[in-house]
Amino acid sequence: MLKNKFIPLVVLLIPYVFFSQNSVSGKILNQDNDPVAFANVILLSAKDSTSVYKGSTSEEDGSFVIENVEDSTYLLKVSFVGYAEYLQKLRVKGDTNIPLISLEEASDALDEVTVNARKPKVTREIDRLVFDVENTILSTGNTFEVLKRTPGVIVSQGNLLVKNRAATVYINDRKVYLSSTELQQLLEGFSAENIKSVEVITNPPAKYDAEGGAILNIKTSKNISIGYKGSLNASNTIAIVPKYNVGTSHYYKTDWLNVYASYNYNQRDLVKKDEGFIEYYTPNGDVDSRWLTDFERNTNMNSHSLNTILDFTLSEASTLSLSANIQITPDTDSDINGLTNINDSTNSLDSLFTTDSRLHSQTDNILLAATYNTSLGENGTLAAIGNYINYDNSQFQHIMTNYFDEDGSFLRNNSFTTEAMQNSEIYTGQVDISTPLGSTSFESGLKYSSLRTESGQDYFDTNTGTRQFSEELSDELDYEEDIYAAYASMSKDWEKWSLKLGLRGEYTDVQGVSESMGLVNSQDYFELFPTFYLNYNASEDHSFSAEYSRRITRPRFEDLNTYRYFLNENNFQDGNPNLMPAISNMIKFSYGYKNKLFFDLYWDKANNEIATIPFQDNTNRNLRSSSLNMDFSQQYSFDISYYDYLNDWWTFSAYTSFFYMQNDFPALESGGQIVTNDTFGAYIYAGNFFTLSKDGTFSGEVTTTYIPDYVVGSYEFEESQFGLNFGLRKTFFDSRLITTVNVEDVFNTMNMPLRSQYLNQNNSFFAMPESRMIRFGVTYKFGNFKLGDNKRAITADESERLETKNP
Repeated sequence: MLKNKFIPLVVLLIPYVFFSQNSVSGKILNQDNDPVAFANVILLSAKDSTSVYKGSTSEEDGSFVIENVEDSTYLLKVSFVGYAEYLQKLRVKGDTNIPLISLEEASDALDEVTVNARKPKVTREIDRLVFDVENTILSTGNTFEVLKRTPGVIVSQGNLLVKNRAATVYINDRKVYLSSTELQQLLEGFSAENIKSVEVITNPPAKYDAEGGAILNIKTSKNISIGYKGSLNASNTIAIVPKYNVGTSHYYKTDWLNVYASYNYNQRDLVKKDEGFIEYYTPNGDVDSRWLTDFERNTNMNSHSLNTILDFTLSEASTLSLSANIQITPDTDSDINGLTNINDSTNSLDSLFTTDSRLHSQTDNILLAATYNTSLGENGTLAAIGNYINYDNSQFQHIMTNYFDEDGSFLRNNSFTTEAMQNSEIYTGQVDISTPLGSTSFESGLKYSSLRTESGQDYFDTNTGTRQFSEELSDELDYEEDIYAAYASMSKDWEKWSLKLGLRGEYTDVQGVSESMGLVNSQDYFELFPTFYLNYNASEDHSFSAEYSRRITRPRFEDLNTYRYFLNENNFQDGNPNLMPAISNMIKFSYGYKNKLFFDLYWDKANNEIATIPFQDNTNRNLRSSSLNMDFSQQYSFDISYYDYLNDWWTFSAYTSFFYMQNDFPALESGGQIVTNDTFGAYIYAGNFFTLSKDGTFSGEVTTTYIPDYVVGSYEFEESQFGLNFGLRKTFFDSRLITTVNVEDVFNTMNMPLRSQYLNQNNSFFAMPESRMIRFGVTYKFGNFKLGDNKRAITADESERLETKNP
């Protein structure tokens, strides 16, 4: 039914993408021959000069295009604050290009001009897509909301995906070193007010670490004047249970010093429900029993984040930046309750058990960074960066299970306790040099990373009323990893061609020692990672490009840990200390039309892809979700993306990906034979951004996503995923006060059941975290609030590997 409902929406999008009439184009300059960006360009009816026919807004280079214009005579009107109004009679017959338009400065020009709520913009560069959100409706939300609205980005259970694979978040070209849960908290706590753009880099060049897949690089705005500004912000999210956030930020700039500090407090009550199903089999393949579980987890979480930055101007050519970010989650308490009905082969109730679990965790994450930048002659730069990260996590879980017969009579109980910890220290240092060599740009650099982590879990049997330590079920893991890297890249533009080549080499030395198993992971390897980009601009309207990259994905520390997290005593998750890195190759061909409509065809394959896959033991009747290396995963995809101003108040964005996905993995409960899990699927996104008032102080947005099928490891969607979100933003008092309201997942259809079914395996789960919610936000700015600041998060390169599981 949902698929049928979505077909009309897709049909409505087709005319915008594939049909157009005449276009009116031109370029706007000022008296100094500098481009005038964001000027209003309007076609008025020649018969009635007050009747608006169509309009557009000039780009950053001063160019503008008005599409779908009928043959007729119009009055062209160009206006921008601080300039005299420009009028010209225009006859349109076919595509019409206007000679340069020169605006004259008005006699009463303002000293400062602020453009409110301008339209977001998408541009395609040789190795990335740039989503410009500065001064748009998105700039008054939080940073995580901006990423969710970025074309080509998929948000699945809190994870950010690009091209159907996990993406790594960078801020100002430096990787964020946080787990996925902490990253979401951090980005939700940071206002998007001073985000300039988001770069979607599907094939990262050699400058970036070979680790990981696609990159989301958040670019922040630059400083513009001296002074002080500050802000207070708060939000209230209404879902099944409420969530709150309050924060404050302060920024002060002098001629030689920039100081920024922010503090955010998040209080969250989270509710997650699960419906689980497992069908166990006899050795000859007959159904033995069916287990059906209703599971609910209620979590109370409090977190604090402090971000401070000191930027020093040492000379005209050199700067020094010192940064600190502290993330503290001192108290995360989860109350987990479950009921499991055990039915026999005829599907009649045989017995049941209840699970009562208490989970408490505490996490501290400290990130310190120092960056030195200096000029090296004409257009050359040198950057030296050092980072230190300390991550500390402790977790306590107690589980009580009560068993009953089919009549509800008590049979027996069982209880146990686990105590787990993880402490990681990471040091990184790197030097990057960029310099022009004639007409060619050249970049090179060196990097060293040192990672040390200690983790372990103690298991205690408490069924007798006393804690009895179990050495068999307890373990400790010491893991050490050193990475030495060097890279070089060059880029050159000539006539209609652009070329960028890069090569990165990384030497990795790994050693993991388990207390119970001894040496479990010893690796010593060197890998080369080439990148290639070629772009051909056939004309102003047509461009073609080809890309290739080779990447590596190393196991996250949580995937290596041998200790277990229990949903109940028969269903748990654990890690695998023997994991190997995954190596992926990606090839992509693209065509662009008028820098608005793009077609991408690509192939992406990863050998030894790391995944968490469930395995049911039909003899002992338990379900274990373990990290392992799949044989490989690959996907073929054809993507279409479109972005345009439908008129002067409506911006439209569409992204569609049609793909084939395949995962080949070993069936550990069936002798290790290789199983294939594949599907044909699609990802469809449509975004509408509206300016609802003439002065730009009132704006709104409506976005939709639709995914009919998808595979993750051995799991496949059993239903389609559909999401509808909308938001409104209103500013008051010359943008000092900003109010927002956002509604996510209006129809509560973003959650869907997943099933893993092959050979002697048949299990599924339907995770239902809170996805439908309403968020009210308010921000008040004081001081010289129109300053741009040095707000950014501390980042480093290996940090996302500290990610913890979020069951």
